[in-house]
Amino acid sequence: MAERETIVCQDVVELSRQSAQCFSHLARQSVEVSGCFTVALSGGSTPKHLYSLLASPGYKERVPWKSVHLFWGDERCVPPDHAGSNFRMVQESLLSKIDIPPENIHRMAGEREPQAAAAAYEKNLQEFFGLENGALPRFDLILLGIGEDGHTASLFRGSDALSETKRLVAAPYVEKLNSYRLTLTLPVLNNGAEVWFLVTGNGKAEAVKEVFSGSSDLPAAKVQPIDGKLTWFITEDAAAGLSAGGK
Repeated sequence: MAERETIVCQDVVELSRQSAQCFSHLARQSVEVSGCFTVALSGGSTPKHLYSLLASPGYKERVPWKSVHLFWGDERCVPPDHAGSNFRMVQESLLSKIDIPPENIHRMAGEREPQAAAAAYEKNLQEFFGLENGALPRFDLILLGIGEDGHTASLFRGSDALSETKRLVAAPYVEKLNSYRLTLTLPVLNNGAEVWFLVTGNGKAEAVKEVFSGSSDLPAAKVQPIDGKLTWFITEDAAAGLSAGGK
């Protein structure tokens, strides 16, 4: 099992504050050590609160944005200006409000044919991280969420993408959504130096409880960093099913 820390917060405001403080600290630390900070971003309403806080006065000055490279953990197969686009959400809540070089923004091309978009993003990762065939990128930080059904990124229960071992990026068809998605694969997620789940809402409590049981086959439970740290930032309502020992 990966090293796991659970930080239970009163509400989304506290969760955003705590994760923003950790984000800015990790960013400065990574830039000091390696010259850059690589992050795979998540979609969803909870990360949006974090991004908005990071873009606010008093927080955005703490992050060395010129040395931060932003990637996406998953994306809907829609144009970047579509209301459902994860890129658009990040653009509106964060990118439009900070001073970050355009070349540091590495979005998934959701408007392209799904398999071609996945292959192009995989090539992007290989080139940026200088990977040889078969090697995995090592993100300094990967942000994730969990759905009420236990999915994470765009890895859903029953998906062939869950068993992918060679590809860095997959383009699974999600039956329940009747659409394709783009997503980083489990080998990439499990190679992160730091992997954070940001979770709010009592609707997630059952899925969280199952993941923390240690015997779950939910996609989120398969995120177990091999040589990294796993942190759950979770609100009290989402943690309602956890025993004191489970925290």
